[in-house]
Amino acid sequence: MSRRAVVIGGSLAGMLAAAALFRSMDEVIVLERDELPDRPSPRKRIPQARHAHILLPSGRDAIRELLPVANVHGRLLASGAREQSMTDMLGFGPQGWYGRWATVTEDLLLTCCSRDLLDWTLRDAVLGTTPVRVRRAEALSLLGTAERVTGVRVLSEGLQEDLRADLVVDASGRGSRAEHWLEALGVTDIPTDEVDSGLVCASRVFRVPRGAEDFPLTQIEADPATSRPGRSGTLVPIEDGRWLVTLAGTRGGEPSPRPEAFTDFALGLRHPLIGRLISAAEPLGEVFLSRSTRNRRRDFEKAAMPEGLVVLGDAVATFNPVHGQGMSVAALGAQALSRQLRQTDVTAPGFARDVQRAAARSVSAAYTVSTSQDQWFPEVVGRAPTLSDRLISQYLGRMARVATTSYAVSAARCKVLTLQADPSRLLHSELLMATLKGPGTEPQAGPPLTFEESAFVESVGPLAV
Repeated sequence: MSRRAVVIGGSLAGMLAAAALFRSMDEVIVLERDELPDRPSPRKRIPQARHAHILLPSGRDAIRELLPVANVHGRLLASGAREQSMTDMLGFGPQGWYGRWATVTEDLLLTCCSRDLLDWTLRDAVLGTTPVRVRRAEALSLLGTAERVTGVRVLSEGLQEDLRADLVVDASGRGSRAEHWLEALGVTDIPTDEVDSGLVCASRVFRVPRGAEDFPLTQIEADPATSRPGRSGTLVPIEDGRWLVTLAGTRGGEPSPRPEAFTDFALGLRHPLIGRLISAAEPLGEVFLSRSTRNRRRDFEKAAMPEGLVVLGDAVATFNPVHGQGMSVAALGAQALSRQLRQTDVTAPGFARDVQRAAARSVSAAYTVSTSQDQWFPEVVGRAPTLSDRLISQYLGRMARVATTSYAVSAARCKVLTLQADPSRLLHSELLMATLKGPGTEPQAGPPLTFEESAFVESVGPLAV
């Protein structure tokens, strides 16, 4: 008897789940409500794609493992995506400017491009190198019982149909109805956690000015220790000679959708560098605003989940987009599915639960990174910080200060932020001692610019703070 897997959602998480499944299943069907574009272009149901996205090295490596012959990363670079060492970007943290080091290692290289380009390149690679097929249909409910899911009820061309499957993967994103569907089967009490700082993101695309073609990824972080709304900004070099700039503010410090206010908000950040850069750049479109930014986690791995169902990507957890973790968490979840398929048959008892538990590891790491900062901003909604949270926050703040002048500490910290090492790595003895000892020197007073970068910035105007 042939075996079928049904994946709900044709975005990044869904396509990677399909890539994980095709070698083990006779048929893999991806259900997608929208007509998918045949080129890199925005999709109505993915408004967050308008904002800055960065593929972490953990996500890049997971995609390579899932699609070894498709060369997704090579295709991205050929289409204009850029690589940026995390220890050579321009970053202004709560403790000052992070140092920049010429040492370049692959495990610290970020991939910078638009979400539209990444989605299209990945989808083209999956559909062009595997037998996976996409069906335009809407998932209405799950079929089966509280013990086993046996398929999906779909709406296609105005008609309902029961689509049987040996495995269903919900990768339908932050709008997932998994909890509602499971409740209809009798599965309730899925543990949920939420930390919502009220963050609002505003993004705009600019043409890179002449003389700034090689300007690096630049980030001005919010400072959660000031008891004021957190404001931040990220400038990402993307394909076609453009900058994608995302500004963000927590509750009480939100950016405006008005184009004329965009640069003023950037100039008013903790450092005006991004504002000065875009003041010399030509805007290429309107300002796009998003309020769907809360940290929300559903602990499916802790619930009495039925066999035959796995939930991945944003359908499991959403994160503050400032940290750039969502795409890589989705890739790592698909990687967990792929690795479990090598060990166990998809119909074996406990298969889905084992996948859910394995995928939860990267979810937990990302959620810890994201909420450890967000919970300190004014008027945050969600659980209050504990004494343990306060002690950890003080320790991480001191470590961030050391990281401004220490490559070893900076690189170790980056490994955790990019989901390549568990957060507990930051408590290992050598890092603990370096953090307790404190920084050897003071952080640089201004941005650590190269000669060429400095020449361009000076041509724009003074960087008065």
